Amino acid sequence: MTITSVAPTIDANGITAPSYTDILGYIQALYQGIYGADIYIDPDSQDGQFLAALAQMFADQNAVALLIYNAFSPATAIGNALSSNVKINGLVREQATYSTIPVTVGGQVNRTITNGAFTDPSGNRWDLPASVTIPAAGVVTVTATCETLGAISLPNGSALTIATPTLGWQTVTTAADATPGAPVESDAALRYRQSISTSNPSLTVLDGIMGVVAAVPGVLRYVPYENDTNATDANGIPAGNIAIVVQGGDPVAIANAIAGKASPGMRTYGTTTETVIDTYGNHKTINFFFATNVAITCVVSLTPLKGYSSTVGQAVQQAISDYVNAVALGGGNSQSVEWDGAIAAAKSVVGSNTFKIASLTLAGPSGNGNPDVALTFNDAATCTPSAVTLTLL
Repeated sequence: MTITSVAPTIDANGITAPSYTDILGYIQALYQGIYGADIYIDPDSQDGQFLAALAQMFADQNAVALLIYNAFSPATAIGNALSSNVKINGLVREQATYSTIPVTVGGQVNRTITNGAFTDPSGNRWDLPASVTIPAAGVVTVTATCETLGAISLPNGSALTIATPTLGWQTVTTAADATPGAPVESDAALRYRQSISTSNPSLTVLDGIMGVVAAVPGVLRYVPYENDTNATDANGIPAGNIAIVVQGGDPVAIANAIAGKASPGMRTYGTTTETVIDTYGNHKTINFFFATNVAITCVVSLTPLKGYSSTVGQAVQQAISDYVNAVALGGGNSQSVEWDGAIAAAKSVVGSNTFKIASLTLAGPSGNGNPDVALTFNDAATCTPSAVTLTLL
């Protein structure tokens, strides 16, 4: 490609900049125009290396110019620039949260445990509430919080070790699986949330409702259903009702978001009920669903090839887990966690050429899939890497 300038160009299509190769060719042509076409400027010469250094500096400056230009649009901004852009839509990047787990603490009656902590088999440290008093029953169930940010998994039944020995504190055991925390919201997730939020002033009421629900802090996944017929539909939603399924978020904040966009007389359906008071003091009942977490397990048989390692196996477990956790509430259009989706996730990892998949089986609470695992309209498929079992043939 022949260029006439090393500078970026801004036109109706946006910003473009010449590549390093094009810049180097342009500078070499100028140099030869001054000193003659026979001057030696190959990469092994001093002049050639000097021109390459100049070209790299221009290319680096152009890269910065492109980043600055793109930082003004939420579609192309990254990092802090994206965080600033979405503020115009009333959004804030979701920060990382801590995993929590209910644990049963046992010990001598009336003993108080102050700032107690325990560790899990992976060495993660979990904190009890600041003060826990053992009741007459000798045991009490409390919620412990992991000290490490992000999605830290801890299955029920894991062996726990008291990290802060305290007089009278004797035992600590899990009472259920941990609720994993969330990492800092990714650029891709924030961009998607921003695009949804632009539906707030939309032409349809349902789009507007979903725009504000998506902006509620802590909401991870969501899906709306609308039954505009005269009969109860296949999901059990009564005639003339909308049903919104949400994963995460505060119920009062979600109800207020729905009420703020719902049209007069709109009926809502769901198992979670909140009463909202508007600016005129009127009480309005809002119903919606919190998604039901459905634990998905997977058994994968691999035939290892040259170059396979345990790191590749762990990547397969993580990729399948990520796929399941990204499935739309209710399974989306397929209404299921798909077998071929799990296969595709496994083969997408770096090192996928070092193994062959001999078999893959998905399972849910009702048993093995056929081969997909069916979901109901308000199910949220969940999976941890430890729930993906690898077998090497």
